Amino acid sequence: MPAFSPAVAAEPHPFARFVAILGRGKTRSRSLEISEAREAMAMILRGEALPEQIGAFLMLLRLKEETPEEIAGFTLGARDIMALPAKTPNVDVDWSSYAGKRRQLPWFVLSALLLARNGSKVFMHGTEGHTPGRVYTRECLEHLGFPIAASFDEAAVHIGAHNFAYVPLEVMSPKLKELIELRPVLGLRSPVHSFSRMLNPFDAPCMLQGIFHPSFMDTHVGAAVHLNQQDMAVFRGEGGEIERRPHKPCEVRTVHNGGTVDTERWPPLLPEPRQPADEQMDIAALGQLWRGEIEIDYAEAAVTGTLALALKAMRRVDSIDQAQAMAQSMWDARDKTSILNAA
Repeated sequence: MPAFSPAVAAEPHPFARFVAILGRGKTRSRSLEISEAREAMAMILRGEALPEQIGAFLMLLRLKEETPEEIAGFTLGARDIMALPAKTPNVDVDWSSYAGKRRQLPWFVLSALLLARNGSKVFMHGTEGHTPGRVYTRECLEHLGFPIAASFDEAAVHIGAHNFAYVPLEVMSPKLKELIELRPVLGLRSPVHSFSRMLNPFDAPCMLQGIFHPSFMDTHVGAAVHLNQQDMAVFRGEGGEIERRPHKPCEVRTVHNGGTVDTERWPPLLPEPRQPADEQMDIAALGQLWRGEIEIDYAEAAVTGTLALALKAMRRVDSIDQAQAMAQSMWDARDKTSILNAA
């Protein structure tokens, strides 16, 4: 990345106009258009913006809160830079995992693997380590014996072998990984945390989104419409991940056919009170639950409830009741001797 030089400060930097659009003050500043956001993010990822500009840009966006158009533009800009293989695999669902879990284990990992074992091709991507004290998906998959793809080509091989692949963000975009890791430096999350979830590099027809703050539901839905995403479901997930909170009703915002937006209200699966925080967070429990060595009502409800949401978003069923029944059937019929699927 080029260093700042006072000698050239009199010459406007090409990226400066994007900072100026956001920071001209209450009456003159505005949000970025999709094309502007796309160009700005592509410049950042190509190393054409200065560190000072990137910090100012991200925090100005954070202050005003990013729009659906900006998230869509940033996603397109990142996709423009990604080096995809000439032949990408067919994928049914794009499953992002960026938040990490603090109160409960990531039971959704079993939901995704169960979906893969039942014939759907699942592409999962995410990152870890940006927030201390959380359990992240990568370590859970490694513990369960799943390989972590070191390239898009390797991910395609994993999808062919197991109907499932996990790719870390640094493989998709090392620069985006750097930007996410600025959180402790800047003290705040940035739009990178939002649009990385929507990268969908293999163009899966269905995308799942878990968010922590309900206000982001409209942002993701609007961005999905701008991106012409065929099907998407977004809901407030446990810890911000794509995981049903079994003791709570769940509002799910959906996008179908690239533009039809709807809201579904899913009933709770378990009665109150709220599940207490898991003090141990022992990832070995994931495999134990799969093998039937332990029984945890909350965990099973989280697995089947999350899987049901995925099945409904993929339009494999027509109703919430059908989705839950199918998910429960898949769970009951799972091969307890092996979690690794051979497609």
